Amino acid sequence: MITVVIADDQAMVRAGFAALLNAQPDIRVVGEAGDGVRAVAAVRESRPDVVLMDIRMPELDGLQATRQIFDMAADRGYRPKVLILTTFDVDDYVYAALGSGANGFLLKDAPPDDLINAVRIIARGDAMLAPSVTLRLIETFATRTPADAYEATRLNALTAREIDVLRLIAGGLSNTEIAAALSVAEETVKSHVGRVFRKLGLRDRAQAVIFAYESGLVGAGRRGG
Repeated sequence: MITVVIADDQAMVRAGFAALLNAQPDIRVVGEAGDGVRAVAAVRESRPDVVLMDIRMPELDGLQATRQIFDMAADRGYRPKVLILTTFDVDDYVYAALGSGANGFLLKDAPPDDLINAVRIIARGDAMLAPSVTLRLIETFATRTPADAYEATRLNALTAREIDVLRLIAGGLSNTEIAAALSVAEETVKSHVGRVFRKLGLRDRAQAVIFAYESGLVGAGRRGG
């Protein structure tokens, strides 16, 4: 059973998400919060697998709450997954949340099935990056975030095919979509993704997206060798 805490300052939104998720046989909502302070308290009390986290909330915004949750959970020996609920006008927060360790991002007006799927995906340890959010980040940060020279040199550890895979990950593609784009088997893609993560010391796809921005790979048109 996947347990979930919902943090959103709108009661009707929380109620709608809770009804949707509780209707699933493998998901149970164990807590709700209307602000960031209560979100941290709810996670401390119920130790959920997944936290649905709105970014703009009173008392403590979702970014600060996410950091406090990870710090608190680490002290208690576990790490919940955080799914950020976002809109197009919070790109700076989304980029910062990636850096703080958030596991996924979903638009608040996404179809119900997308929310259910996202909860299941990040609960099993994968990252969930909505393609529209990823593309918006690319448009914003590829043009205004200067490449970090050290991060750029780390790309030299990757083969040309691994760089292709990293670029496609940064574009928001799933393993299945990457396999189709490169005309290879999905198992081959999984192997490439695993090697990329190991070589670069990355935890998940969210960190891979950050690295792609910071190294200049995304938007810079770099090709590996």
